[in-house]
Amino acid sequence: MALAIGSPATAQSEQPPAEGTISAESESETIAFAADTVSYDTGAELVTASGNVELEREAWRLRADAVTWNRSTGEVVASGDVALTSPEGDTAYGDRVVLTDTLRDGVVENLLVAFDNGGRLAANQGTRLANGDISLDRAVYSPCPVEDSEGCPRRPSWQVRAVRVYYDRARSRLRYSGARIEIFGLPLIPLPGLTHPIGGGAGTGFLVPQIGIDRVNGLEFALPYYWRIDGSTDVTITPHVYSGAAPMLEAEARRLTARGAWRARGYATYSQRINATTGIEEDALRGYVDASAGFQFSPRWSLTASGRLASDRTFLRRYDISRDDRLRSTFSLNRTSESSFLSIQGWATQTLRTGDVQGQQPIALPLVDFRYRVTDAPLDGVLLLRLNTLALTRTTGQDTQRAFASAQYDWRRITALGQELTVTLLGRGDVYHTDNVLATPVPSYRGADGLQGRAFAGGAVDLRWPFIGTLGSGTQRLTPRVQIAAISPVNNVDIPNEDARAFELEDGNIFALNRFPGADRFEDGARVTYGLEWAFTQPGLAVDATLAQSYRIGDRPSLFPDGTGLTDNASDIVGRTTVSWRNALRLTHRFRLDESNFAVRRNEFDATFGSRRTYAIVGYSRLNRDIATFGEDLRDREEVRLGGRIQVARFWSVFGSAIVDLTDRAEDPSSTADGFEPVRHRLGIAYEDDCLTLGITWRRDYQDSGDARRGNSFLLRLVLRNLGV
Repeated sequence: MALAIGSPATAQSEQPPAEGTISAESESETIAFAADTVSYDTGAELVTASGNVELEREAWRLRADAVTWNRSTGEVVASGDVALTSPEGDTAYGDRVVLTDTLRDGVVENLLVAFDNGGRLAANQGTRLANGDISLDRAVYSPCPVEDSEGCPRRPSWQVRAVRVYYDRARSRLRYSGARIEIFGLPLIPLPGLTHPIGGGAGTGFLVPQIGIDRVNGLEFALPYYWRIDGSTDVTITPHVYSGAAPMLEAEARRLTARGAWRARGYATYSQRINATTGIEEDALRGYVDASAGFQFSPRWSLTASGRLASDRTFLRRYDISRDDRLRSTFSLNRTSESSFLSIQGWATQTLRTGDVQGQQPIALPLVDFRYRVTDAPLDGVLLLRLNTLALTRTTGQDTQRAFASAQYDWRRITALGQELTVTLLGRGDVYHTDNVLATPVPSYRGADGLQGRAFAGGAVDLRWPFIGTLGSGTQRLTPRVQIAAISPVNNVDIPNEDARAFELEDGNIFALNRFPGADRFEDGARVTYGLEWAFTQPGLAVDATLAQSYRIGDRPSLFPDGTGLTDNASDIVGRTTVSWRNALRLTHRFRLDESNFAVRRNEFDATFGSRRTYAIVGYSRLNRDIATFGEDLRDREEVRLGGRIQVARFWSVFGSAIVDLTDRAEDPSSTADGFEPVRHRLGIAYEDDCLTLGITWRRDYQDSGDARRGNSFLLRLVLRNLGV
């Protein structure tokens, strides 16, 4: 039944269930309504709706058990499970609400505001203004759920209790007077002048403080300030104050553009440091800059760049910013199409190692790599053409420029017997120019001064023959593999070695045409490589294993130094085993056995087991090359890595990790370890639910470097949803 209330009448009457509109004299718009019953008394100018009442005006909606509208005053009184919803979706609940006929402003008793992001604001009484803002006295706010998964009442993990709260609807922010944060019901943190956004977006303001303590800097207090400039740009400024060191300023800026994004972060302080080389104390301006960017100019062209620079070698470690011992700055401009790839790159490295000379760190500018794939090559093969050029410059070291061109043809077929046959042919020509070779301390890395060239060709035939059958309730696959490779003599002596220094024979490179990394060294001669692959799968379990060895044909001296596993004609035996069981276990074991006496030259385990809530990570590696120390690239080393997390309750967990150096002087004469030397460890306890993260971590370092001292440090971490980190 449609009603237009507002026409003259002389008596009170009652209508059955109705819906329609109410004409409001103060506004041109009308109020749409629905109710079980409607009565009106024109003498008293009262309209009363009861039973499932719903009113709507300009996207403002009201639901209640009963609503009375005084036409002469414009006052609307709603009672009984009142719910008032704004156009943005925020809903205010109350026992009794007094509004104007615009449905926008009024007074609410026993107010509960439910925001569309899940947060709730409660008070004994609140005043709702015409613009949708709400002023509340003695209110409580929390974004935490107040019911568990079964619908039972639940105390919020944290909440803000305040003398007065003001909700700015236009800015979606809450402003507090006399606020304090209660965690688990305990009033712990007073926050005068607190303000924060309640929506899913970010807002300008202070974030939660950071608190820590360590031996070198003492007690640390940091208070980040977040400045949201616009929807795509923000800045965070964080002053750090220490009880045992000068203050430090941290700043981070981020911007999102139509073609990409960039971010930059920096630290600055003026403090005392200990020179890591001379041991002399000095006051200096210290800092660190870290920036990165990525842009997609078109479907084909893209650019990525990053830069990292520290004022000295111990700044990052002293202030626990990073444990990296090298900082690399790079850029890469790429063009990609269906058949070609062009990359123009550059990079530079800052060393933070005490014994390294910065002037001998190379600067690569430019590195240009172009590849073109010909898919309609003869016999349905694939032809890859490549051009590469690189210029390396050092301020106090060897300079190298190189250029090479290569063509590689790959042909693959499956025979009638199920064998996978792959034929590879390669031809390449190189030109190198080198200056100041005597500045390189390792003679085998230098090459010859001046202009050098080389050309070589080769190829390989690779045959794999898989046999598949059942084993128990699963399926196994046994694949013998044989490769024959031959490369013409390559001039490696006169060519500098810039990118092929660190070599380790393993299952991943034993079948490669060139087993050296990089392009400066290329293995020549003829060889046969043979191996066996085995895989087993059944529901919930997968096992994959590889075993391989190679044999070099001929008496040509080996290019590989002792300890790499390729010195003799017969190489060492390499293998890998990977085991996965459901989502509870992942184990990878890599090894290298001496070909003459089967001594273990490399033994490496990495295992992860457990669930997402409780898990353990174990890593162990040992390199036993049985040679005299050959620079840092071939040092022997043994270490164990441990980490894990134990869920002790629904929201509580204990976590920890440790790295222990097991190397002794018998393995590495340059090592100062005694066979069991902890490097660092951490241990902590944390609480985490859907709106609160609280934890404390104890970390201990066992090594000194300049003013970065060994010792204990403690970090308190508090994350409150909607209040920052």
